[in-house]
Amino acid sequence: MRGLFITGTDTGVGKTHVTCAIVRQLREAGHRVGAFKPACSGASLDQNGGPHWDDIDRLRDALGREISDDQICPQRFFAPLAPPVAARNEGRRVDWELIHRGFEAWQKDCDILVIEGAGGLLCPLTDEATIAEFAAQCLFPLVIVARLGLGTINHTLLTVEVARQRGLRIAGLVFNESTPTEEVLVASNPAEVAARCDVPILAVCRHQSEGVGRVNESLRLDWWSLAGVP
Repeated sequence: MRGLFITGTDTGVGKTHVTCAIVRQLREAGHRVGAFKPACSGASLDQNGGPHWDDIDRLRDALGREISDDQICPQRFFAPLAPPVAARNEGRRVDWELIHRGFEAWQKDCDILVIEGAGGLLCPLTDEATIAEFAAQCLFPLVIVARLGLGTINHTLLTVEVARQRGLRIAGLVFNESTPTEEVLVASNPAEVAARCDVPILAVCRHQSEGVGRVNESLRLDWWSLAGVP
């Protein structure tokens, strides 16, 4: 099974947005695609008072078929906190084995699996492990999503450095304008990062107040090949 691991330089940089675009494009190319998120925190209530998680809903919509919450994300918590902290608030612990069983279950259901991490690489996933440690076990190349804006040069270079220290392969960087940003930053952020590291810049996605067509066009790449050989 091929795969891509979508991580971010921070929370709220647009990981779900980019993940969904990649899933849709792989589907359009005729591939059997899966989407997985090891843990999700921060629930909303639906019209019947039941909990739902926006990231899971968006990933299911991108897959274009009915997939259970459990298959997409086996560990779900109510508070918008790091997974182990949110779990403790509920008197629970993040179940590492359950996450791995969820990951392995996709092997018979897809040819390529797109995984969306939680937060950044050093975000706690369990009381003992970070997202980086889960990414290392998955062995998929990273797509690092970075925010277009002030501070992103530092955050992006730190993320690249951590990935390389952990022996993680990096497919490339996607700069995403999650909120409207000064044009000088839109132009300078990718250029400054490119001058300081040799990671390919795959796309620069501009903010869209209506729809995401332009963003999807920016992301039209050969994701199957970028995933590499399983």
